[in-house]
Amino acid sequence: MTTNTYKVTGMTCAHCVGSVTDEVSRIPGVTDVQVDLPTGEVTVTSEAPIDVETIRASVDEAGYELAS
Repeated sequence: MTTNTYKVTGMTCAHCVGSVTDEVSRIPGVTDVQVDLPTGEVTVTSEAPIDVETIRASVDEAGYELAS
């Protein structure tokens, strides 16, 4: 298992959390997604390492931005 934490900007409510969780959860191999709204941190647990660009694309699809 691999766990990484990313900073996501633009999330302001529970709907935002749900959107990001839903999109990132769809990535093959992802086993858990935890979103901390106050800090904007998204912790992703997966079976194997996932490329940051894959995470970025999913966050973008949800309508938010991965902080660089």
